[in-house]
Amino acid sequence: MATNKISVTTLGEKLRVLREEAELSLREVASEIGIDTSLLAKIERNERQATKEQIKQMALFFKVSERQLVKEFLSDQFAYKMIEEEADLDTLKVAEAKVEYYKTKYKK
Repeated sequence: MATNKISVTTLGEKLRVLREEAELSLREVASEIGIDTSLLAKIERNERQATKEQIKQMALFFKVSERQLVKEFLSDQFAYKMIEEEADLDTLKVAEAKVEYYKTKYKK
């Protein structure tokens, strides 16, 4: 029987893996995407959050889907907020229903 196992990583962990697979130093990547080395290190350790522009630059640099990196970023945001508010998974179900509602109500 096949199991549907989802690999759970944070944006920072994903970026570290991409950098290490490319055998690049923090300094090399930070220089290429135009940020400070210490900031990239903090992003990789999940101590700081990347901006949307930084995520775009990293996607371009590593030649990966920007959408996938944004998905990692947003899922981190949801998880942090759920923990902070001590919310349960039913909250996510309500949010999912609201997303569908907003999509139909505010179609562009």
